[in-house]
Amino acid sequence: MNGWNVIVIGGGHAGLEAAWAAAKFARVGLLVGNPATVGRMPCNPAVGGPGKSQLVFEVQALGGLMGRLADDTAIHTRVLNASKGPAVQSLRVQNERDAYAERAQDVILGHSEIDVIRGEAADLEPDGKGGWLVITTDGRRLPCRSVVIAAGTFMRAITWYGRQSRAEGRQGEPPSRFLSAPLERAGHVLKRFKTGTPPRVRADSVNFSALLEIPADPQPRGFTGIPGPRAQESPTWQTHTTPQTHQLIHDNLQESPMFSGDIEGKGPRYCPSIEDKVVRFAHHDRHLLFVEPDGIQTSEVYLQGFSSSLPPYLQDQLVRTLPGFENAVVQRYAYAVEYDVVDSTELSLNMESRLLPGVFTAGQINGTSGYEEAAAQGLVAGTAAARRALELKTEPIGRETGYIGVLIDDLVFKGSDEPYRMMTSRVEHRLLVRQDNADERMTPLGHGLGLVSDAELVRVEAKYQRIAGGIAALAAQRSNGQTGDAWLRRPEFHLADIEALGISLPADVDASEREAVEIRVKYAGYIQRARLQLDSDARARDLKLEGLDYAAVLSLSNEAREKLGRTRPGTIEQAARISGVRHADIGALLVHLKKQGVSRET
Repeated sequence: MNGWNVIVIGGGHAGLEAAWAAAKFARVGLLVGNPATVGRMPCNPAVGGPGKSQLVFEVQALGGLMGRLADDTAIHTRVLNASKGPAVQSLRVQNERDAYAERAQDVILGHSEIDVIRGEAADLEPDGKGGWLVITTDGRRLPCRSVVIAAGTFMRAITWYGRQSRAEGRQGEPPSRFLSAPLERAGHVLKRFKTGTPPRVRADSVNFSALLEIPADPQPRGFTGIPGPRAQESPTWQTHTTPQTHQLIHDNLQESPMFSGDIEGKGPRYCPSIEDKVVRFAHHDRHLLFVEPDGIQTSEVYLQGFSSSLPPYLQDQLVRTLPGFENAVVQRYAYAVEYDVVDSTELSLNMESRLLPGVFTAGQINGTSGYEEAAAQGLVAGTAAARRALELKTEPIGRETGYIGVLIDDLVFKGSDEPYRMMTSRVEHRLLVRQDNADERMTPLGHGLGLVSDAELVRVEAKYQRIAGGIAALAAQRSNGQTGDAWLRRPEFHLADIEALGISLPADVDASEREAVEIRVKYAGYIQRARLQLDSDARARDLKLEGLDYAAVLSLSNEAREKLGRTRPGTIEQAARISGVRHADIGALLVHLKKQGVSRET
């Protein structure tokens, strides 16, 4: 082997998507410590949810892998926020944990263009020709054109069980001991973040009759459009904390490494530990917990919402204060993990280091949390790394295009002082970038990048032609003096209601396309208003800033001048989203551009 076009370091969700995407262009080396851990779900065995399912639908539309793996191993599917508008509806798919990893390994480890390399990365070294050498701990020097670091929570990682700690990146797995050093040597500022997982409980020790059962949706959904064969096979459940739970936590806070000051890393605000919840929300006498199976014939259930870093003996007591868990046996104890992350404002919009050209980072190393955020970054980084290796240009995904664009834009221009989680509230034009139209938005983009086949593009284009035909058919038919689309815009009417009036859709419009027709007709006024706002924003958004001398803009605040000079935004819109750049600073930039008298529109 003379080398690889791309070497991906790490086989988690970011590494999987990076290797999968890069292998569509070039030869890929996947460097992992243990191939048996590729695709592992270390936290909750589920994909999707509010703000996250939109990412998975977009990854799927771009030719990615996660949606396919999730559907193949689904045991429970449910649309969340189903009673609300389409902008916030989200699919959540419960997976069989072991089967997900096995399916991922079948796909990745058997790929003809992906070479799995077992080892630990120790260093990165330029090869003097625009490429890189990945140095392993056993002295191998692996040549490549581009590198994607997808090290997850492993860089200089420490796990905590109460006040005791050990060097681990995940329960029972060694950390990545050396990768932080070459990043720091290049000038990257590394931060310490913290995350954690709940205890896993033996399923046969739980009294499920005492829990609130949540059945799967009667009509299962899937990210690929084809629900998995077992998508309705298991329910999930709910329980809750009790006053006894809360008292036990208050009495033992000194045993928590987070409250005792042992942990320095910043944890996720939107997924706090159970001890953090009890302290921060002391006015609540209970907190809901979700009980999720690890599989159909599972030996474990996962207590979502019960993340903890308290010592095992206290976890035993705490779990048994929960309804249905009075005789629970903890099979794997909860823990917290501290790890290094890069400052994501030091990256480009393609996830490439500004300090190490040809080195890309993706996933939790960039300060995010969640499988879905990791997968989205992995796809972007893997695509850009492979195209760079082949000397092909890659245009970044814009913020207005979808959730992936917002995720990456936020990371690069705002950064984060805590693990970043995607939410629908972060997306300004969320009515235009729904999960139901992800393929319409993203498949042409994926085709242009070389990620999506001609046949898939034709299929998606034909789908939206049928949807447009369905809308036109409604507008052309009348009942009681009103057109079909006018009837459908009434809040109390749905397609079945207008069909009862004798108004019909073309026979070739399938169930998912019927739903799309209804959304587009019912929300047409709101969608049009959102498009007008987007067009208005675009007039200022597209003013270019490349090459601008910020020292010459005298009215800028010192903070804005420093942040703009370091981040180097390409447009006014990007500058406006940088933390520390005020509205007055944007006004100063616009006045300066006008005085220049030079057109900077794209």
